[in-house]
Amino acid sequence: MNVHMKIGLFWLLGAGFLLASSASAAGPRQRVVILGNSLTAGYGLDPDLAFPALLQRKVDAAGLDFEIVNAGVSGDTSAGGARRIRWLLRKQIDVLVLELGANDGLRGVSLDSTRDNLQKIIRETRSRNPEADIIIAGMMVPPNLGPEYTRTFRELFVELADQNGCPLIPFLLEGVAGRSELNLPDGIHPTPEGHRIVAENVWKVLEPVLRKRSRKAAE
Repeated sequence: MNVHMKIGLFWLLGAGFLLASSASAAGPRQRVVILGNSLTAGYGLDPDLAFPALLQRKVDAAGLDFEIVNAGVSGDTSAGGARRIRWLLRKQIDVLVLELGANDGLRGVSLDSTRDNLQKIIRETRSRNPEADIIIAGMMVPPNLGPEYTRTFRELFVELADQNGCPLIPFLLEGVAGRSELNLPDGIHPTPEGHRIVAENVWKVLEPVLRKRSRKAAE
C-alpha cells in the first residue's frame, strides 16, 4: 500500500468516525405515536398511502428528526386504546396524537366512558413522560343517535383538550367526511386523496409542536 492510499484510508476512517460520533451525539429520533383506529391504520389501503406515512414524508421534507409510528388498529375503541397505551409506552413516546373515539360514537358507547378512557390514555402518557406533547384529534358522528349525543360527542374532544392543555385538531376528517369521491365505497374510510387531506389537517397542528421540540432539543 503506497503513501497516498494510506492517507486516503485514514481519511475515510476518520470521516466515518466523525459521522458516527455526530449521529451518537444527536441521539435517537424523537417518536411521534399516532394512537388510533382504522382511520390511522389506513383501512382498505396500502399503509404507505395512509396519513401517518404521508406525515413522515412531510417530517423528512421539513428536515425534522422525528419518527412517525402508526399505532392504528381497525375497529379500536377508546377502551381498546386505554388497554394498549401501557404496551406502547414501553418505548419512548415524545408526541402522542390521540385519534380515538369514532368507533365509540358509531356504537353509541356512553360518552362518560369514552371521556374516561381518553383521559386515562393522557394520564398514563404523562405519568411515563411528563415532557410528552399530546395532540387530540377531534371527531364527529352522524346525527342518527340524536342531536344531544351528536353535540356532546363533538364537544367532548374540545373539553379534553382544554382541560389537559393539549393542542386540538378540530375535526380530523375536515374536508373529507361526507364527500363520496374522497371515501371508499363504505362511505367511512378515506381514499388515498382523502388521506392526503387528513394529513394536511393533522400537519397544521403537528408541525408547530415538532418545530418547538426541535428548537428545545437544540438548546
